[in-house]
Parts: sequence; C-alpha cells; structure tokens
Amino acid sequence: MPGRRVPVNGRHVYVEESGQGQDWVVFEAGAGCGRTFWDPVLPLLAGTARLVAYDRAGRALSGRISGRLGIDDMAADLTAMTEAVVPGEFVLVAHSMGGLVARRAAEHLGPRLRGLLLVDALPETSPVYDTWDQTTKKVDRVLAVMQRLSQFAPLAWLFSGNLRRAFSADTYKTILAEDLTPAGTAQTRKEMQAVAAAIPRFRAQPPQPPKCPTIVLSAAHAARGREPQHAAIREHQRRYAAGLPDGRHEDVASGHLIPAEQPHLVADRTRRLLGRGA
Repeated sequence: MPGRRVPVNGRHVYVEESGQGQDWVVFEAGAGCGRTFWDPVLPLLAGTARLVAYDRAGRALSGRISGRLGIDDMAADLTAMTEAVVPGEFVLVAHSMGGLVARRAAEHLGPRLRGLLLVDALPETSPVYDTWDQTTKKVDRVLAVMQRLSQFAPLAWLFSGNLRRAFSADTYKTILAEDLTPAGTAQTRKEMQAVAAAIPRFRAQPPQPPKCPTIVLSAAHAARGREPQHAAIREHQRRYAAGLPDGRHEDVASGHLIPAEQPHLVADRTRRLLGRGA
C-alpha cells in the first residue's frame, strides 16, 4: 500500500495508513521488525478502523540514521508521529520490545490513548532480565555474523525459517528485502542494545501506569529449553496487568509471534478496546 515519510524529532518515519472508519489504531512492532510485522492483522480490522503501521527511524523505508536511539527516543518518535497522523483518540497495539516504547509514550499521550494492547510485551521486572546486558552481548555476536552473511540472499533465507513459516509469501519477501539485510540487521543490533540500556532505567523509574483500558497478552508456548524463563516472563506480565487501574491479562495459545500465529485474536482484542467487541 502507498505510504509516506513523516518528520519526527529531526528524523523521519515511514507510515502506511489503511482501513476505514472513525476509529483509529496505531501499531508498534518489536525489535528487528517494522510495519510489515502487522500484515496478518491489518486486513482483519480494515473495515473497523483507520490503521497506522510504521517503520521506526533507522528501519526499512524510514531510511538510515546516524547514532543509536534509546527507548525514550523511540517513544518520542511514536508520540510525534501520532500527533502528525492521527487526529484524535486511538488504540495502541504493541509487541515485545514495542511494549516498552508504548508504555513510555503513554505517559505523553494522555487522554488521546483510548486503549492499550500489549502483545507478549517485554516485562522488565522479570528475573530473566537481571543479566540481560550479558545476554545482549551474546545475541549481538550472533547478529554480527548474520549481518555479514545477510548480504547473500540464500543465507538470509536459510536463517529466517521462523519468519518464512509465520508470514505469507508476500510479507516474507518484503521482510527479507527490508529487514533481513546488512542495514536492517545493524539496526536490529542497535535496538537490542537500546533494550538492554532501558531495563535498569525502567526498573528504577517505571513508566506511569496507563490510565486507559489495557489488555496484556502472554504467549503460552515456550521455546524448547526455555520453559522456566518463559514461565517467569508470563508471571510478570500477569502481575503488570493486575497492577493497572483497568488491566486484564490473557494467555494465548501461541509462540512469541502472536500477531502472525493468532491474528484473529489480536484483531478481536483490538475491537474490544475500541468498544466494538464483546
């Protein structure tokens, strides 16, 4: 679909708008992903609301940036983008790392934020993240190798089997061309480092709880060998929802890529926050 580059805080983000109606929904992807991550969900909501999906600065069609953005910078960009694109209230849907961005942005969005859907969002309070800086260093070494190899399309295809199986052929082709490239992988490394830097700050000074209705979805299916860590993450996602003024937690029969594995459920919970579902 056609999109446009929107100026935010001296940078640009690439925005695609779709759907129809008086209501608005904005989507925030997790680390390493952009607007295409929401492709399975968007058609299911196209007749319900105006939909806004975008690439964060430095990703895909937003173009490269110098330096590294922190979570607070990403939240400021999200806020500025919605001020430029969305005329009124909206529901915000965020996945994984995007949950940190969304929660920080919620502090500045105020009454414009009609509802918040956190899809297997990162719970910084979990003990899993006690040593996340060390985990990030290990992940970064793997990503550094992938960054060099991703210039060869057949190799990028080989190490992205999980995405190839989760998304349609058209969406996967776009992800392969935009995100699984040397530049895309370099940006993913920066985003992973931004998460590691944000965790101690979020623990020391958590974002103010969103005042809008909030639904927290947890992936019920753990990766093999990571069952204990996964259980801890789910528990802390549940605790976060329980501590909100208007929060609800729900386990989902899915792995981490809930929007790809259970798009109908994500669409349904979005409708609920819009006041258009049971």
